[in-house]
Amino acid sequence: MPDYAERRTVMVDTQVRPSDVTKFPIIDAMLGVPRELFVPEERREAAYIGENVPLGPDRVVLEPRTLAKMLDACEITPGEVALDIGCGLGYSTAVIAAMASFVVGVEDDAARAADAQATLSELSIDNAAVIEGPLTEGAAKSGPYDAILIQGAVEEVPDTLIDQLREGGRIACLFAEGVLGVVRIGLKVDGAVTWRFAFNAGAPVLPGFERRAAFTF
Repeated sequence: MPDYAERRTVMVDTQVRPSDVTKFPIIDAMLGVPRELFVPEERREAAYIGENVPLGPDRVVLEPRTLAKMLDACEITPGEVALDIGCGLGYSTAVIAAMASFVVGVEDDAARAADAQATLSELSIDNAAVIEGPLTEGAAKSGPYDAILIQGAVEEVPDTLIDQLREGGRIACLFAEGVLGVVRIGLKVDGAVTWRFAFNAGAPVLPGFERRAAFTF
């Protein structure tokens, strides 16, 4: 039987801390959440490697470094409500739940959404919920949100998600640009989001987040 607790410690010590992520809530969450339960069963041996874990076409569980640095840049605090877009089997939702007051995960695959909710319930993570629906639609009924994280790359961020971000809220997006993607953190001020560079990372573009073709005449 693999020692997954030991693998979590190695993951944090070799992938998270060396990436300048040292905030205790993030370290504690990533040490405590059993990542192996949130990847496809046949990929559990790969749960703790420093790579994205495939979930399906154009869908992955983001590598630990990418998620940790997103969380570090978002600065989620107790009492805040978060939205986790493209949560897959729920790993990112579980990690965010350790830091936020409540987190809503959105997953467009019914089986993955059900599995994610079941695993969260089994682990008694009761300040998180996963809903099934289009990723680009978010979960407006539970908003507005203090923080939004998107678990995959985007070419464009839909206004529907920006509208669900609270004034002063932060949104973390991995923009697909060139060979290396760029993670930017958006801050909503006076109804508009201003973006700043955070770090480079890579992932497939989530379905529905492709750049819309411009009309030509």
